[in-house]
Amino acid sequence: MYISCKEARETNYWLRLLVATKSLPAKRLAPLTNESHQLVAILTSIVKKAKPT
Repeated sequence: MYISCKEARETNYWLRLLVATKSLPAKRLAPLTNESHQLVAILTSIVKKAKPT
């Protein structure tokens, strides 16, 4: 799960980079960016709950 979370964060980075460089319009990437943020939040929660105390 930790690796999945890390990969989802990297995907977020690349989506932001595409918008910043104007390679693709932000409006077109908005649904993907939103979904990737949701995935990061879900995976982060799973990783935090699965950590041994």
